[in-house]
Amino acid sequence: MLVSTESTDLSIKARLFRGFSDPSRLKILETLRTGGHTVGAIVEQTGLSQSNVSNHLGCLRDCGLVTSEQRGKFVEYYLSDGRINDLLSLAEMLLADVARGVYQCTRYDNKETSDGQPANA
Repeated sequence: MLVSTESTDLSIKARLFRGFSDPSRLKILETLRTGGHTVGAIVEQTGLSQSNVSNHLGCLRDCGLVTSEQRGKFVEYYLSDGRINDLLSLAEMLLADVARGVYQCTRYDNKETSDGQPANA
């Protein structure tokens, strides 16, 4: 079975947005908008556990949204591309206009499973 380029492109786009869809990953990306941070600094700023931050940073790094750099005995994490910051800013502007609809949307299930993943993912 051949997969069309369009459906492949849509699948890749969906995977990109999945990186932004998890609240913990989004907190980390928001923190990195101000520049490079160590895991400890991200833990402090987000309130997430160290293991949770490390796990999500691994995911974000593997997906190409975050890069890391060794700084002595510490590793600093950065957004991999300035357009990620632009996308987050654009999302904020869009949300300012459509927040009520998103909040009231009954088709988005906000419940999470015990592993922190959306129930309908």
